[in-house]
Amino acid sequence: MKLFNVFILVALTTTITGSKPYKPTDKRNVLFIVADDLNCALGAYGDPLAKTPNIDRLAKEGLLFTDAHVQYPLCGPSRVSFMTGLYPDQTKSKDLRLYVRQTIPDVVTLGQKFRTENYHSVRVGKIYHYHNPRDIGTAGHDDSFTWDRTVNPYGRDKKEEYKLEGLKEVLDGGVLSWLEADGTDEEQTDGIGATETMAFLDEFAASGENFFLAYGLYRPHVPFVAPKAYFDMYDIDDFSVPESSEAYLQTLPKPAARSVRVKKEQLNLDPELAKKIKHAYYATTSFVDAQVGRVLDKLKETGLDKNTIVVFTSDHGYHLGEHGHWQKQTLFNDATRVPLIFAGPGIKSNKGNVDAPVELVDIYPTLMDMMQMQTPQFVQGKSLMPYFDGAREPIRKNALTELRVYTPTGWGKGYTIKTQRYRLTQWQYKGRMHYELYDHKFDAAELNNIADKAGYAAVQDSLTHVIQDRIAVAKETPDGLGLQIDFAKPWREPKRIFPRAK
Repeated sequence: MKLFNVFILVALTTTITGSKPYKPTDKRNVLFIVADDLNCALGAYGDPLAKTPNIDRLAKEGLLFTDAHVQYPLCGPSRVSFMTGLYPDQTKSKDLRLYVRQTIPDVVTLGQKFRTENYHSVRVGKIYHYHNPRDIGTAGHDDSFTWDRTVNPYGRDKKEEYKLEGLKEVLDGGVLSWLEADGTDEEQTDGIGATETMAFLDEFAASGENFFLAYGLYRPHVPFVAPKAYFDMYDIDDFSVPESSEAYLQTLPKPAARSVRVKKEQLNLDPELAKKIKHAYYATTSFVDAQVGRVLDKLKETGLDKNTIVVFTSDHGYHLGEHGHWQKQTLFNDATRVPLIFAGPGIKSNKGNVDAPVELVDIYPTLMDMMQMQTPQFVQGKSLMPYFDGAREPIRKNALTELRVYTPTGWGKGYTIKTQRYRLTQWQYKGRMHYELYDHKFDAAELNNIADKAGYAAVQDSLTHVIQDRIAVAKETPDGLGLQIDFAKPWREPKRIFPRAK
């Protein structure tokens, strides 16, 4: 609090220079940047191949969380969760094609809360669920109560879908596909989104109005599309993709095995093709990084960086062949773990990264504390503010994620907790509980399921009690939330396929 008071004193007596001079007030702003399907293949997270200088710079200037996890590893449910600070069992939203108010009509979302505090709440691009790339240019499954203004960019990548390569003749947003694009960054949907976000920063610098500005990118979600220059940044021979045997599947509960084998066209890819796809993901990630850099440069140019908290994250992680799987919808670290970076005034980074587990539901209450706003009573996350003052005592002992998996013999309902050392996953399937246990001290890749092994009996027993307590709390009806609607039906929508070149 003392640091914040000093900041206010300095801010009120300093004129910030830039292309459009801006004099900060004692109220902070928020720039919320959300990538789509971005895992931790970033330089700041230790990836030796990733070329992500702008995100790395943000991490160096701010605070990086090395063990942040989503609450549901699928776009729609995850986005509803972090925009409300609620667990999926509380939002009742676990499918795509659901609007947030179909299940919790009375909720005050993160952006809506800023509106009630006289902030200008703006969305550029994808924050709530969109079918990507089908819904590019539309409002997708947005929530109009969250925003004062919205922009739905539509770029060359959308217009040139007919040029895509992919694993199937008929492509949709769930099929691995890619394109080395012609043209410039500014012609791509996310490049247009960056330009629009920069224009809002200029506007707010001139007006002095406080803002919650959310910039949602559509990449690196499939199709992996980026201008050719980003592909040229990498040597494809530097990439390799792990292989996975059928014997490995026998060590997993049936729903877990199903989660990594559900998309048949992705299985047992030719190694050269697998390298090509991974190369495309990294190239697209570097393109995303460049657009983030454009926005961060504008933030600094306007002087708004002196008074703006930047939050950078993704809606879930992403497999790149690990466990024999591509994409998301598993309860492994590859799908649940995401980048999370906070930067801006009042955030101390001289104590190093935060290695304790945290959750994306923690973003809502953290921003409330940073803005000195009252957190809505229903919000379930924990404020991460103590970390910004230099504390490193864990605020959470574990992070909770859930997932439903359909198998030919019925649904499997899974929950997992990630502690600093272990991951315990519990599946309810065919009337029984099935477990996975991984020791990250010896098995960071989570390939050796040690559940029910004698040497880990005490650990498993202890974590089983912990996960059951966490599940019970995550199912409680929060005070102040209002109506919860079970079994809301996703919107039926006509199947839209991409045009393909003949």
